[in-house]
Amino acid sequence: MQQLIFSAAILLTPLFAHGQNNADLLGSEHILFWTPEQQESGYSSIADLGNTRLIKASENSLNLPTSDGSLAGFQHSYKGKVSSIDDFMQRTRAAGLLVIHDQQIALEKYALGHTEDKPWISFSVAKSVVSLLFGAAIKDGLIKDVNERVTDYLPHLKGGAYTDVRIKDLLQMASGAAWNEDYADPNSDVANAPYGPPALFTYMNKLEKKSPAGDVFNYNTGETSVAGALLRAAVGNNLSVYLQRKIWQPFGMESDGNWLLSAADGEEIGGCCISATLRDYGRLGLFALGNGRLADGTSVLPDGWISQSTAASKGSKGYGYYWWLQEEGAYAAEGVFGQFIWIDPSRNVVIAMQSAWPTAWDDAYEAEVIGLFQEIATKLDAR
Repeated sequence: MQQLIFSAAILLTPLFAHGQNNADLLGSEHILFWTPEQQESGYSSIADLGNTRLIKASENSLNLPTSDGSLAGFQHSYKGKVSSIDDFMQRTRAAGLLVIHDQQIALEKYALGHTEDKPWISFSVAKSVVSLLFGAAIKDGLIKDVNERVTDYLPHLKGGAYTDVRIKDLLQMASGAAWNEDYADPNSDVANAPYGPPALFTYMNKLEKKSPAGDVFNYNTGETSVAGALLRAAVGNNLSVYLQRKIWQPFGMESDGNWLLSAADGEEIGGCCISATLRDYGRLGLFALGNGRLADGTSVLPDGWISQSTAASKGSKGYGYYWWLQEEGAYAAEGVFGQFIWIDPSRNVVIAMQSAWPTAWDDAYEAEVIGLFQEIATKLDAR
């Protein structure tokens, strides 16, 4: 899993290298190698450090009442060891943990100086939001369906590796383009590709075709930028504005968010870096859990979009349309350094987590986190 969601943070190297207000925090260090102190300060301050676009809060926020405290004293069991939630959060450097069951907050905790009113960077969790926005664009008639060709919206990609690629292939990371995602290789694609058009299109057009479109899962950072550019072309507006109009304000997000840009006044990065409060992470999970319906019953997404998005792809049984697929029908948005929105439709549970892990990805941490989520959902379901 590390290689598969590591790449979103790679994008931040050029974006943060010259931040005007971050000399003491960043210096010359890459965000992947921030110290714990830099993480705790910087992850909640992205709008002060890089180029972002505002996502304005709703005037009528979705209320999240607190439940009866059924998780009070909850003990987490992992590999024969039992620990409290506080111990778990301290050990895994979790900054915030929110559990929502039956539309009510069953648990909410913060650490590392984080609070309920601070935003926190999502890294690749943003990919799943992009998946939702593709559904909204189809519902709005701005995209016909996922079988349309990428080049119908991005003609600059005609004649290259993306000539026969469908939108569906982009969403499933299965374009067949020969992309090198080796972060240790200075000659790799991920180290050299630009992440905003038109230079992005020029670079992606030169990639060789490795396999037929739709057949093979291959995590491709540049491809998520292509997806973002396609969506922007289809809706005729910035992604932040479209997110604000279709989901953020109508569903009732209570706080402003922001989305990292490829350059000053540039495009939102399709695969990375929406910053939002933990509760609004949770509300995004509720939006998906409710199949994209607003409080008044209005449907923002096409019928069956979430089911379609969370079905296993041909190239990977564990991946849908920018969602990671879990056991028993659960699915998750995941980002480096421990960012999660975990959704369990069968138990009506959403769990959001914001973290500052010591390393970009740790399979042992992920296994424990998912185990904790499953434990919590099972306990709530058994009440």
